[in-house]
Amino acid sequence: MKQENLSVRDLTHIAIVAAIYVALTVTPPLNAISYGAYQFRISEMMNFMAFYNRKYILGVTIGCMIANLYSFGIVDVFVGGWSTLVFLSLGVYLFSRYKNQYLIKDLIRLDHFYFAIFFSISMVTIAAELYFLQGLPFLLTWFTAGIGEFASLIVGAMIINLIARQLDLTR
Repeated sequence: MKQENLSVRDLTHIAIVAAIYVALTVTPPLNAISYGAYQFRISEMMNFMAFYNRKYILGVTIGCMIANLYSFGIVDVFVGGWSTLVFLSLGVYLFSRYKNQYLIKDLIRLDHFYFAIFFSISMVTIAAELYFLQGLPFLLTWFTAGIGEFASLIVGAMIINLIARQLDLTR
């Protein structure tokens, strides 16, 4: 998506998504479970908005980068932000063909389920970051971050699916 194709309305939506992501990550008590090897970010549900409109890739990425300022600083801004941008974009591209199919009827879309698995595996980047910055065990950290990510994404898939029935997220 080229920047000149974004309207003021699009930029406003992107900013709102980024702000909600940050609020759901850094606000106590949610911040206690949003960082480190054992994380469950409620804000990760925002990833699924990108399946309705790709402009939200920017909102989620910006929100993640801002929220990551509160963890390991500038390194996490770039590692987490880059990881979100790359893997969210790739996930939307790879799994969008399943958008009209459901794993569990009217509850979890198949594209969202596949993305939850894919994005959980991408926690390898976070595990590597925590290994190098904090000396945490790589495989265990990858496992715990991946499980936490999968759990938050599955819950988020159901919530965003319910929201999408009430709001047109494609605009």
